[in-house]
Amino acid sequence: MQAGPGIFDKRMILEKLVVGPMQVNCYILGSPATSSAVVVDPGAEPEKIKARLKVLGLKLNCIVNTHGHVDHIGADVHLGAPVYIHRLDADFLTNPQLNLSGMLGLPLALPARVSLLEEGQKLEVGDISLEVIHTPGHTPGGVCLKVGKFCFTGDTLFAQGIGRTDIPAACEEDLVNSIRQKLLTLQDEVIIYPGHGPSSSIGEERKNNPFI
Repeated sequence: MQAGPGIFDKRMILEKLVVGPMQVNCYILGSPATSSAVVVDPGAEPEKIKARLKVLGLKLNCIVNTHGHVDHIGADVHLGAPVYIHRLDADFLTNPQLNLSGMLGLPLALPARVSLLEEGQKLEVGDISLEVIHTPGHTPGGVCLKVGKFCFTGDTLFAQGIGRTDIPAACEEDLVNSIRQKLLTLQDEVIIYPGHGPSSSIGEERKNNPFI
């Protein structure tokens, strides 16, 4: 099951845009009832994101970064909406070494004023509620966002993979523990929409993911 044009429970619009050279999955989640939307991980190509929001008739309410790496935050400041990130990744926005842009020779430092997320917090966008699940490992402040029967997993959990831990501030033990304790406890039918690559389900990853 791929994120794309569609209505979920007759009250949600979910679209996936693949953006930037690192092929990041940027998600638009919108409420037809209120015409409001959240964009998850706008890593690049802000004009592409804006154009799609316009076609869908949605007004951007806020941006949520599942973590603070450059390929997921690159378009934050160009979309003109409040930015949410977990408090343990807030410094990534202003530190090119932490957000990895320094390694690429294109240092990126974003404005420090953001709204901070915490475990269990509910982020309301129109009539849509996103539950914050703190999943440290790929970064200290990595989060997943559960909405009903699906979950945005960022770079925590992929189809047949997990996030990298050979980078600054990452920890493989923390990542595997996060997946086992926070994500594999969800129901098998929960669809995961990761930060890169195709979607999957909790049940599929529980049975076949070689890393967990």
